[in-house]
Amino acid sequence: MKVALLQICSSDDPAENLGMVTGQIDQAAKAGATFILTPEVTNCVSTSRTHQMQVLRPQADDPTLKALQAEAARHGIWLLIGSLALKTDDPDGRFANRSFLIDPSGRITAHYDKIHMFDVNISETEAYHESKGYRPGTSATLARTDIGTIGLTICYDLRFPHLYRDLAQAGAQIITVPSAFSPVTGAAHWEPLLRARAIETGCFILAPAQTGTHSATRGKPRKTYGHSMVIAPWGDVLSQAENGPEILYATLDLSQVEAARQKVPSLTHDRGYTAPL
Repeated sequence: MKVALLQICSSDDPAENLGMVTGQIDQAAKAGATFILTPEVTNCVSTSRTHQMQVLRPQADDPTLKALQAEAARHGIWLLIGSLALKTDDPDGRFANRSFLIDPSGRITAHYDKIHMFDVNISETEAYHESKGYRPGTSATLARTDIGTIGLTICYDLRFPHLYRDLAQAGAQIITVPSAFSPVTGAAHWEPLLRARAIETGCFILAPAQTGTHSATRGKPRKTYGHSMVIAPWGDVLSQAENGPEILYATLDLSQVEAARQKVPSLTHDRGYTAPL
């Protein structure tokens, strides 16, 4: 199976971003990719909650979702929309950070709301408080499809290995990690964490990423790390992007999943223990 990871630099204008993404999907599909993945917050990268309230839409009315469903059907491909920022009906007004798996008919096969919120103070000048604007999800998501069994995660989830282990033990062969990683944490932790999750689970890890400095009409522009990656179940880096928008390709052989797990069957070796006090 040929996969394509779209590494993009989304602005805070959903319409502008949609045009960019549909062009890359068309290019990747013509190159033979049958599973195409976009990064986290494909539709809008913004640090301004005021601006987000103006431009974001609920799932039922979101033009990016509808258009990308149509693109999947037009090309007859599987499409992971890494995530969309969406309005919700929550009383506190927080958004959802939601990933969608679209089948070749354009139908939503599965969706996942990011569980772990990126609330960190990286330095005196760089801080993130995702939970102020986004509500956390509460459920893990596994999709059994004709291209493999796929577990869905998003960005900061990467630092919580129990989620990945649960997905693998439930049958995941592929785990997706669409991201908008900070340049500071990305340089230090992105590749080691992705490789660790692949090795621990015996899964393919597909991590399409936002990259560069994101144009903003309001609020402080964000910067993201890029370096989208495809990691094999044994921990090998099959394909890696650098900085800047590009399409990253790789070919997956799902027989490698079982082969890796037979060599080191750690997913079957759990033992109960008393937790430290």
